[in-house]
Amino acid sequence: MERLPDLKLASLRRLKADLIVVPCFEGEPPEKGRLPAALASVVARLAARDGWRGEPKQIAEAAAGGGTAVRLIGIGKRRELDARTLRLAIAAAVEGGRRAGAASLALVVPQHPRTAGEAGAELVAREALLAAYRFERFRSERKPRAPRQIQLLPAPAEEAAYRRALDTAAVVAAAAAFVRDLDNTPPNEATPEWMAEQAARLARRHRMRVTTLGPRELRRRGMGGVMAVGGGSANPPRLVRLEWGRQGPAVALVGKGVTFDTGGISIKPAQGMEEMTYDKSGACTVLGVMRAAAELELPVRLRGYLPLAENMPSGAAYRPGDILRCYNGKTVEITNTDAEGRLILADALAWAAEEKPEALIEYSTLTGACVVALGVTGAGLFTPDDDLAAGLLAAAEASGERLWRLPLWSEFNEEMKGEHADLRNSAGRWGGASTAAAFLSNFVGGVKRWAHLDIAGPAYVGADSKGPKGATGYGVATTIAWLRQARQPKTQRAR
Repeated sequence: MERLPDLKLASLRRLKADLIVVPCFEGEPPEKGRLPAALASVVARLAARDGWRGEPKQIAEAAAGGGTAVRLIGIGKRRELDARTLRLAIAAAVEGGRRAGAASLALVVPQHPRTAGEAGAELVAREALLAAYRFERFRSERKPRAPRQIQLLPAPAEEAAYRRALDTAAVVAAAAAFVRDLDNTPPNEATPEWMAEQAARLARRHRMRVTTLGPRELRRRGMGGVMAVGGGSANPPRLVRLEWGRQGPAVALVGKGVTFDTGGISIKPAQGMEEMTYDKSGACTVLGVMRAAAELELPVRLRGYLPLAENMPSGAAYRPGDILRCYNGKTVEITNTDAEGRLILADALAWAAEEKPEALIEYSTLTGACVVALGVTGAGLFTPDDDLAAGLLAAAEASGERLWRLPLWSEFNEEMKGEHADLRNSAGRWGGASTAAAFLSNFVGGVKRWAHLDIAGPAYVGADSKGPKGATGYGVATTIAWLRQARQPKTQRAR
């Protein structure tokens, strides 16, 4: 992993950086009052240039002496600033430092409700760190490094909040970078066995209990979903269970870990298939959340479940028309081998539900239908529990990750009933994100507080999107925010 920069609050008395970035709202004077007089005068001269308005992506730069440069970047109208535009502005600032070869960068944090308080401070700090991330382990020649140090200069009234937030932001950013590293690792290396090894290594580092099931034990336990999906590959499947924490509510986290998805017998088109290395994003997210929770010592009992398989076509692959039996005894008729994620999740969800957690959260790059509905910047939330939905949506809003609740109407479950088995694994095109969620609902047992997050859109940046390609680490910040705020179910909090 490329080492993330050192992050600290800037000191006006000792403010020194190779590049000082001042974001500016459109039609407003730059916030130069926090800068020393010499630097403030440079900012004033830049803002007085003909044509400067602070429009999005507009840049003005000048030398300030002593090896320091000052750069203004336009971030658009104040009323239009949201988490996404703020993230893009921070990324532009850090990328500008990389291209300029700056070893250190100072960022004047614009005064705005989105950057205020500890939630705003965590968002700014986390995104400043992650903007420096690049996955370059396989490059023979690496691109210029991002700044090794980033200083944040918030408004004086926000300094205390930023000081409190830095440590947490650094932990969450490092966990998200860890997720990106795992998710970006190519499928010729990141096999189910390799993913299980990474989970075991994390467990040793953070004193977690780990159980890994191989093919023989999966077969013995009747985990037919994982066995079927992984059956066509030379890299056999695994199912990993991690456990951390001895106090607080029990929360289960389940993540889809298809290390590569060809679609199996129902093979995918060649175009874009290389992006199916990211079909393990859910499992990577679970590992990142557990890492961050352990480092922050959150008072929760976390159990993580990672079903890991490679979906390949071969003489041993499962077929359309097969009928499988999953861990909870339900049978599934296969209509499409490219609807494989829900099959491995079925076994993992049933195992998690059997252990009676107080809440269960599942993450998966499950459907293209969710991407069609919400695009690539937001995840779909499915849950029958309004309190859990409210908590997760609030956590996503605070952390700057987009999450939108979608329906779980009863007719979706009707559509998933099989002809010759209890269920079928695909009901066709219409409402595909909701029918997939309805399928999963058959494997959560008696757990009432459960949620499915379809992260197919925001889990990675693909060839059809702008910006650096690769995994994003989506979901770590939201889940940590939720765990910190909603440590107990509503029924317990009310007692």
